[in-house]
Amino acid sequence: MIVVLIALCFTDGALSQIRYSVPEEAEHGTLVGNIAEDLGLDLTKLASRRFQVVPSSRTPYLEVNLENGVLFVNEKIDREQICKQSASCQLNMEVFLENPLELFRVEIEVVDINDNPPSFPETDITVEISESATPGTRFPLESAFDPDVGSNALRTYDITTNNYFYLDVQTQTDGNKFAELVLEKPLDREQQAAHRYVLTAVDGGQPPRTGTALLVVKVLDSNDNVPVFEQPVYTVSLSENVPVGTLVIQLNATDLDEGLNGEIVYSFSNHISSRVKELFGIDPRTGRIEVRGEVDFEESSLYQIFVQAKDLGPNAVPAHCKVLVKVADVNDNAPEITFSTVTESVSEKAAPGTVIALLSVTDRDAEENGQIHVEILGDVPFKLKSSFRNYFTIVTDGLLNREQADSYSVTVVARDKGTPSLASSKSIRVQVSDENDNAPTFTQSVYDVYVTENNVPGAYIHAVTALDPDVGQNALITYSILECDIQGMSVKTYVSINEETGYLYALRSFDYEQLKDFTFMVRAKDSGDPELSSNATVKVIIVDQNDNAPLVLAPLGKNGTAKEPLPRSAEPGYLVTRVVAMDADDGENARLSYSIQRGNDNGMFRMDWRTGELRTARRVSAKRDPHQQYDLVIEVRDHGQPPLSSSASILVMLVDSMAEGRGVGDKVGTSKAKDGALDLTLILIIALGSVSFIFLLVMIVLAVRCQKDKKLNIYTCLTSECCLGCSSCCSRQGRSRKKKLSKADIMLVQSTVNVSGPGTAQVPVEESGSFGSHHQNQNYCYQVCLTPESAKTDLMFLKPCSPSRSTDTDHNPCGAIGSGYTDQQPDIISNGSILSNETKHQRTELSYLVERPRRVNSSAFQEADLVSSKDSGHGDSEQGDSDHDATNRGHSSGPQRLFVLVVRAFGEEFLWWLEP
Repeated sequence: MIVVLIALCFTDGALSQIRYSVPEEAEHGTLVGNIAEDLGLDLTKLASRRFQVVPSSRTPYLEVNLENGVLFVNEKIDREQICKQSASCQLNMEVFLENPLELFRVEIEVVDINDNPPSFPETDITVEISESATPGTRFPLESAFDPDVGSNALRTYDITTNNYFYLDVQTQTDGNKFAELVLEKPLDREQQAAHRYVLTAVDGGQPPRTGTALLVVKVLDSNDNVPVFEQPVYTVSLSENVPVGTLVIQLNATDLDEGLNGEIVYSFSNHISSRVKELFGIDPRTGRIEVRGEVDFEESSLYQIFVQAKDLGPNAVPAHCKVLVKVADVNDNAPEITFSTVTESVSEKAAPGTVIALLSVTDRDAEENGQIHVEILGDVPFKLKSSFRNYFTIVTDGLLNREQADSYSVTVVARDKGTPSLASSKSIRVQVSDENDNAPTFTQSVYDVYVTENNVPGAYIHAVTALDPDVGQNALITYSILECDIQGMSVKTYVSINEETGYLYALRSFDYEQLKDFTFMVRAKDSGDPELSSNATVKVIIVDQNDNAPLVLAPLGKNGTAKEPLPRSAEPGYLVTRVVAMDADDGENARLSYSIQRGNDNGMFRMDWRTGELRTARRVSAKRDPHQQYDLVIEVRDHGQPPLSSSASILVMLVDSMAEGRGVGDKVGTSKAKDGALDLTLILIIALGSVSFIFLLVMIVLAVRCQKDKKLNIYTCLTSECCLGCSSCCSRQGRSRKKKLSKADIMLVQSTVNVSGPGTAQVPVEESGSFGSHHQNQNYCYQVCLTPESAKTDLMFLKPCSPSRSTDTDHNPCGAIGSGYTDQQPDIISNGSILSNETKHQRTELSYLVERPRRVNSSAFQEADLVSSKDSGHGDSEQGDSDHDATNRGHSSGPQRLFVLVVRAFGEEFLWWLEP
């Protein structure tokens, strides 16, 4: 019969225990029990939860059907072979399920059956008894052995019924039975020298089984005294693992007889176990008991040694004593660590408390030597959790980060509390699986990429790099360009990127003059789930090349040759003209130098290589300069590598007076007008005339309004504060001195102003030359009010602004516009904002100033008179002419307001002086 006993014990809800019993000698296939049903498990989920037996707990005698949980006998069980004489015999087995982890301990008790009869070591047992033995004398008999235990073990002894002896059955401390033959009636050797009886050993089984032996009692001649021990029972303590030869106890028995009858011999009693004889030995003469084998506390903690002492006299009667050897435990066993299950890898996003491994720890020692402390060695994100008795689980103790550590070596150390303490350790390797928890990161947040213009389309320009600390697909980075527009076109028409390497390529040839720089975003995206990405900014800076030759803007002339008059009375340093050129390049590639390439063989002219001003180097001499004109070729060269150059042809004609010079200019203008008429349609001519007429009316109205104003105020459409400052400074000059401004004080200004609607631009003009040491420099504030149709026409009103040369900012409310004359280039305001130095440099190159020297000597004023006679409407300069008065009053200090109208349209310049 199979008896099933279930006892469930829960520890943290993770482990249970169940117990079965099975009789020994059960046949193969005998059902022990159904573990799954008895534990209340769902049979349909056993396979999915990987129901299995812990390998270290497997036994060949039992087997578990992992599909239905049935526990059955696999091999025939012999209890006596497995458990020897142990009172309790059980087999242990651990089973567990995963998802979640559940551990069950199964204990199978092997029930003893009465399958072995008692047996004596020998079939004939001989006992010698002196005839002088008194009734009540006891004679121990050799014990029978029954391998069964419990109720099936040896229960009692029987002897054939007789008149001399009876049996006294006694029980040892370990439960074994032994019989002593008790003399009930004195023996008489002469009557019967030997007695034979049947000695029977009976066990307690149902039915009982027996074993017999022939007991022969020999009656000996009497020996009056028997040896005597000092005490019947001796107790000795002995440490385990003591070396062979160690003294256990020294016995001493005495016999009052003399001679051979008093000489004692020691020996072990017949009924001690064979294991005791293997471990201990006794000296027959001295009674010294020594260790012969390895004494192990874990095998047995107590040994009983039965010793007898018998003299050498005839009919010797032995004396008996018992020696109890208590084995003291020594800490000679280190703890044993056994891993039942181990998880090879764990995700880095696993929650704290995730089970990594299941292990058990045992120590065969006892008490403190068997008490174990278990810990995890080192600083690792794992901890131990006690599950059941000596079972532990390794769980995560916090969040994992594969980027910091992709694997951990977890070492479990078990240490007992013995002296000295013993320890053992085992290590497992836990791999941390990657999760996509890191976005790619660029090595730079902003990349500055310098690309020389005129590059080859498709050329490599730079490489962006992003790093991802993840691995595998999570670290596989692809690069892309974020869509945006550059000058109205997609950025992907400008550059491309290799999505695998991050290499950037130019898709077109860049032109610095059209595009100086542009910015776009690149994205790095990994291939994880979910995908993570990051962006970086790429700024492409186009580097200028010297690929543009200088372009001459002025002076302009017919068929590429400009004609300029030169009075024969001109002094050295007379400004003939100013060559204005521009270069579309930048930096050194746009810095220009001017020089006379041809036509100046006699050194008549000199060229300022910085400003492009063409001046006379000496006076005009009739002898040295018999020619009426000079054909000069001016070269404009930039400073690029290699340098590029352009040339301008200027025909300088000698004239006797400025009136003749203007006649030449009129002829040139007439010729130009005729040529222009051939090129322009009638509609353009009408439009030009209309616009010019409207602008002239506007200028006259403004001039009349300014005449009525006692204070010299400058009105501006953009910067009211600056013009208020100009008004104050001009009014101060008006109160200081009175001076009529002559035409020699006027400079012709040509400027380019692009206007998209009605507005006002202020342009300060730097003047060169001076009246003399007693004259003060004049600066002019300009007010230009333009209409939408005046994109190619400039209207400028010039007024004296301030005679002061003060550089103090407190007296300079106009800033760079109304400041005293200095060597520093004035600020230029365009569309209401002050231009940068670089822009001022370009604007200065795009405009030119035709200046007339103002000299104190007569030749300078004669030149002014010639111009004045034509412009004022008088044939010759007279004393009452305003121009002449300006000359005569050159030393006068009072300023006079004068308005100059400059009109430039379609390459033609028109100049009017307006006096109040």
